[in-house]
Amino acid sequence: MDYRTRVIAAACAAGLAAVAQPSCAETVAVDNGIAVKQAAMATPTRGMTMTQVASKFGDPVNKVPAVGKPPIARWEYPGFVVFFEQDHVIHSVVKSSETSAHPAP
Repeated sequence: MDYRTRVIAAACAAGLAAVAQPSCAETVAVDNGIAVKQAAMATPTRGMTMTQVASKFGDPVNKVPAVGKPPIARWEYPGFVVFFEQDHVIHSVVKSSETSAHPAP
């Protein structure tokens, strides 16, 4: 498998892994495959309620209302984003330092 194919496979795997399970890690494509870099930031864990998240992490910068079936809501904090199904955390994502340093136009 050539390098370009590995990078594409890594990106697809990272996208599927992000949807399938919560984690505080960054997936990085390297010459020999995929490496996972653990994030140092504490984030809410799967199953926490909205009340528990607000109590532990404070008020979010932005709350995006729930949409869809099942209803999925999003709370945005300075360093991470939390996704809720109903009232419970299903996933927390640490924002990339590149994204924070260079916001999209």
